[in-house]
Amino acid sequence: MPTPILYRKRIIPDECVLLKDDKILHRDEQIIVTGWNTLKPRKDLHHGYSCYFLKEGYKVSKFYREDNSLLYWYCDIVEYDYHPDTDTYIVTDLLADVIIYPDGFVKVVDIDELVTALNEKLISEDTLKKSLLNLNSLLEIIYSGTFDKLTEPIEKL
Repeated sequence: MPTPILYRKRIIPDECVLLKDDKILHRDEQIIVTGWNTLKPRKDLHHGYSCYFLKEGYKVSKFYREDNSLLYWYCDIVEYDYHPDTDTYIVTDLLADVIIYPDGFVKVVDIDELVTALNEKLISEDTLKKSLLNLNSLLEIIYSGTFDKLTEPIEKL
């Protein structure tokens, strides 16, 4: 399969970035797995891997420090817009995120941004509902103890 083009689109802040340096490590009809270095250098986060679940509406990423130690798992609630004529994916971050720390602590973040985006008419009510339903689906997987099903494509690397 040819290498797809990936864009990361954010609602807050409003931006769309070509992920030109991400390396596609696996692609099929269900998932895309990438390896990457941070776009903007940070003290804590250096590099990682991401698995885009194309039908489920989330992206699961493994974040590493520069010394290759695990920082945490970071899960974005997203939607995908695929353009087959150019083999391009625009991955829109739907704001709500879940962080899973190495000790197993789970933290849901940025729910307030969903409210801000709705109030400022940056998203529709349907998009808000989609984000919350996908967040709920992801949390059910995490709390049921089956998160390893989502980390497997990355862990197999």
